Amino acid sequence: MNSFDPIIDEIKSLYGANREFIPLHEPMFIGNEKKYLNDCIDSTFVSSVGEYVNRFEQMMVDYTGAKHAIAVVNGTAGLHLALVIAGVKPKDIVVSQAVSFVATANAIAYTGATPYFVDSDLDTLGMSPDALQRFFDQVKMIDGEAVYTPTGQRVAAVVPMHTFGFPVKIDEIKSICDAYGVALVEDAAESLGSTYKGKHTGTFGDVGVYSFNGNKTITCGGGGILVTNDDNLAKQAKHLSTQAKIPHPWEYQHDSLGYNYRCPNINAALACAQLENLDRFITNKRETAAQYQKFFENREEQFISEPKDSRSNYWLNAIIFSKAEDRDAFLKHTNSNGVMTRPIWSLLNKQNYLPNVLHDALQNSIFIEQHLVNIPSSVRL
Repeated sequence: MNSFDPIIDEIKSLYGANREFIPLHEPMFIGNEKKYLNDCIDSTFVSSVGEYVNRFEQMMVDYTGAKHAIAVVNGTAGLHLALVIAGVKPKDIVVSQAVSFVATANAIAYTGATPYFVDSDLDTLGMSPDALQRFFDQVKMIDGEAVYTPTGQRVAAVVPMHTFGFPVKIDEIKSICDAYGVALVEDAAESLGSTYKGKHTGTFGDVGVYSFNGNKTITCGGGGILVTNDDNLAKQAKHLSTQAKIPHPWEYQHDSLGYNYRCPNINAALACAQLENLDRFITNKRETAAQYQKFFENREEQFISEPKDSRSNYWLNAIIFSKAEDRDAFLKHTNSNGVMTRPIWSLLNKQNYLPNVLHDALQNSIFIEQHLVNIPSSVRL
């Protein structure tokens, strides 16, 4: 018997012992999805204008408590648009974390800015406020702007990501950003429904961005949402997401570079149905996480639990191995036996196509990259 077989047995007890393959995270459609999709098709409004786009935005405002929500085609587009409206320009520095999906880095690269990756905390897996402060210790205020003194570049924004739905210490990060007058853009792609000190992730910064990709807690196939409490930023986001077209009954005039980023009505219809079950899904996922946590109390592997002051959606459950070779052996054994597991992403500073990447020592990030595994985390109903 392999030493990892008890973990496989535990996973199969949760997701079905007779299943030939247990995915990492599959979508769950148990509500009004077909009804709303049929309604959308019958209306003929299946593109970027329609009732469900507006409903999607209002439901997100109601759910998160943000003042504005702007629906876009996906989370990556949302991040790019958020950085644009935050004022990021080519050759600026945008500070983020090396532990993140590549979309975070890509959105920065789209603006022509230089990413600087700081280390993560082991308890949140996200941006370390201490590491961020060490970066800003190298920053001086010159003519009202934060300037990174080693290169002379303006620091335009900070982008923390709430990894796997675990909130970062976002209040500490916000305090640092406020002290230097730097925009805070929250990558909340994975953390819809997670809260920090009772407040939804994505609503602490100037702009927050959620993803509704097929593997998220809820999905509309693609889809993303920007949220903000700033009236002007919301107006800019909606305008730029619709090709910066000046409103007119028939003329096509555009007052700036715009983007075809508006969410289609057909995706929004699916999102509305999914949002109706979001709290139920999160409750279920938290029950699964509690069962995993109890199981791993008697094993060498460490189950990652929600950090202090947080309530996590437990989008993807994760375990840490003390030895990298054990992690690799576990990945091979589980995937060979019908249970999908995955390592965390390669660190963003290692992506060779990104030019001029800057980063700190990334001590914790390297450990996380070498020792963490995600295990099946789908909703179980």
